[in-house]
Amino acid sequence: MQETQTTPSLSIPSRSSISTPDRSSSVGQASSTGPQPSKPPAIAPPVKPKGRSSGAGVRRMRRIIAEDTEWSLAIVPLLTELCIQHIVKNFQNDPILKQLHPEHQKKVLSHLPPDLPLAVTANLIEDENYWRRCCVQRWPVCHVDEHGGSWKRMFFELHLEKLLKHFIPGTTDPEGILSLLPLCRDYVRTIRVDQFLPPVQLPPAPRSGDQSDSGSEGEMEEPAVDHYQLRDLVAGLNRLEELDLVYGVKDCGMNFEWNLFLFTYRDCHSLAAAIKACRTLKVFRLTRSKVDDDKARILIRSLRDHPALEELDLSHNLIGDRGARAAAKLLSHSRLRVLSLANNQVRAPGAQSLAHALAHNASLVSLNLRLNCIEDEGGQALAHALQTNKCLTTLHLGGNELSEPTATLLSQVLSINTTLTSINLSSNHIGLDGGKQLLEGMSDNKTLLEFDLRLSDIAQESEYLISQALCANREAARQRAPNPSHFMSPITAKGPENPAG
Repeated sequence: MQETQTTPSLSIPSRSSISTPDRSSSVGQASSTGPQPSKPPAIAPPVKPKGRSSGAGVRRMRRIIAEDTEWSLAIVPLLTELCIQHIVKNFQNDPILKQLHPEHQKKVLSHLPPDLPLAVTANLIEDENYWRRCCVQRWPVCHVDEHGGSWKRMFFELHLEKLLKHFIPGTTDPEGILSLLPLCRDYVRTIRVDQFLPPVQLPPAPRSGDQSDSGSEGEMEEPAVDHYQLRDLVAGLNRLEELDLVYGVKDCGMNFEWNLFLFTYRDCHSLAAAIKACRTLKVFRLTRSKVDDDKARILIRSLRDHPALEELDLSHNLIGDRGARAAAKLLSHSRLRVLSLANNQVRAPGAQSLAHALAHNASLVSLNLRLNCIEDEGGQALAHALQTNKCLTTLHLGGNELSEPTATLLSQVLSINTTLTSINLSSNHIGLDGGKQLLEGMSDNKTLLEFDLRLSDIAQESEYLISQALCANREAARQRAPNPSHFMSPITAKGPENPAG
């Protein structure tokens, strides 16, 4: 028979149930008497101390160190803080905000990341500090004053403008812009787009005998697909007040083509329908877009009897006399306050049409015709209109080939007109005699505050005396004003410090 050899088993107590002195005594006993498998080590009961001074029976406890490496002795956060952390972490999937106490709402908003989807934040978050962080993250240079002082309005206006500037017809999905309407319709009031990209066109196949790669502007063909059509977008923005557009391409570099700066007839008709339907539009600007007479007439016709339009700017285009006549008709069928046709091709007939409308107009306060060629015939017509007009305050006729006859009539206007506060006749040929005539008109004028006569060939003495008269008018206006403020330089012939040079 085989003998079975059994190994005695030891029962080891837990470390937390053994104090330091008990463990040393038990180890000593085990070493002297050997293993005792059937009888566990005895633990003496704690002895209560008899007095404060007797420390013999005081039990010494060891510090227990947890094996969890993430264990911390820091104070556990409050339950509200833990809830706020959870809400911030899961805000995209479960946006909880309005149900919270205002104090807790501020904490949640201060910790939300600024790159959350607009579908979550647009109609839920109104806090300006949150939208300020969103704007600063995307646009390091922010001018919130240009957007009514609202950071949320600024974010949606700049975001929409970026989408429009990078839209490629036939390539970009229009739903990417239209899907933004439910989120921004109550905040966007201004759209400023200085670039509209044309559709992508493949280069035409080379024709036989075509040796030249240079094209002329007259050989342009309108593309099959035009620029982005604004009609649906503008119709969905129920608070839109300002539309500032430029149909062109910025930074085209070596890829320059005339088609990149082509405002087509389909673009014109679509834009005309859009601005006609936008009954809240107050300011419409379409500059540097090669708008000719026919396209200007289409646009202006859509603005007749507009209930809210106050400013029309068609500067830096190709508008001539026919377009100016259309603008003159608009003055009789709207409440327009500002009209700018600067740097176009308006000549004397167009200026005469504007003068006829101006003589009977009671709303226009600013007319800008600089850098045209109305000459003395057009300038004299405008001067005659100002003898009866009682509302215009600013007139800009710089760079129009004006000379002494126009200055003579304007001097008569200055002696009787009581509404004009600013006139610009710079870069004309007023001459010495014309300057003397203007000086005589200023002797009886008490309302004109600014008079720009730079590069007008008048005598320095006349410039100085006119500046003195303007300074007197400004001082009188300052005394009449209830809250006197800083006035601009009255004359810019030689500078505000020493007008006589």
